[in-house]
This record gives sequence, structure tokens and C-alpha cells, in this order.
Amino acid sequence: MSCVHYRFQSRLTYDSLQFEGLNITAGELKRQIMRRERLKFCQLKISKAQTDEEYTDDDALIPKNTSVIIRRVPAAGLKSSNRRFVGHQAGPSAKSSQTCDSSLLSLEQLLKTENLAEAKASEEDKLKAVMYQSSLCYYSSRAAALLRTSASGGAQGFPAASCWRWTTQTERES
Repeated sequence: MSCVHYRFQSRLTYDSLQFEGLNITAGELKRQIMRRERLKFCQLKISKAQTDEEYTDDDALIPKNTSVIIRRVPAAGLKSSNRRFVGHQAGPSAKSSQTCDSSLLSLEQLLKTENLAEAKASEEDKLKAVMYQSSLCYYSSRAAALLRTSASGGAQGFPAASCWRWTTQTERES
């Protein structure tokens, strides 16, 4: 079996890709690397590690036991998904809160809604409702009762371990 040693430009170590024959085409090498590394929506540029000669044609033959460097390039025609969010900047959410639509549900109605994903409301109100509903179980009457019993030193009718140690033998027998 023949192999090609490849590494991504951002990595330090080489990986090996095995194939049959003396050469592999650049296009086939790209497909196998994308399948092996589970890459989507990007193009790969392949260049020799020793000479930095770039394989521009997908039909170019890469000989066995060659070391290559792979560079990921965003696919042509796709917008970059890298976005920076700045907390103190007025963005689209500030504009949406100013323009209030009458068809949107209020926060009180959202708190009672079961499926918040399909509810017609602003994103801010949906987030507030999700936060409220997720913490609701901690403030229920059952949870409050459990907190009271654990804070008082355990269930009633059982002495605490620290009290049990200090009692005398005669007190324990009675």
C-alpha cells in the first residue's frame, strides 16, 4: 500500500492516507481527506511540504510517500459563518424591541406556552420565558419543602448524627 503524508497548516503532526497504486490525483486526495476529517463546505488547497508548489489542477498526480500541506479555504459563494457579537452595541435586537408588533405574544402569554420554538414572539421574550420556565422547578412548592427539611437537619423523627454521639447509653435504650 502506498501512502501520502498530509497535515493541515494549523497542525504540527502529519497524518497518513493510504491508497493503491503509485500516484493519487489531487482531486481524489481532497475527497478522501474531506471524508476522513469530516469537512463540509470548504475547499482544500494542496501544496508540497518541501517546495511549497501548489497543486492547482485536480487531475495532477501526487506520487506516493509525498508530504503535503493542506489549507482550508471557504467555499466560493458562501458567506463566512464567523461573526463577532459585541454586547454593548445596538444591533437588530434593539430595533426589534422598538417596533412592537401587535401579533406578537406578550411575556405573560409566553410563560404559559408549551412550545416556545414556534411561538410568535420576539427573541428576547422567548429567552426570558425559557429562563423562567427552566428555573420554575426549583421554586415549586415540592422543591421548597425539600429545601426546608434539609435545612432543618433532616427528616423529622430522626436525631442528627452529632446529637446521637453525645447521648448516653441509657438515653439510647429508652
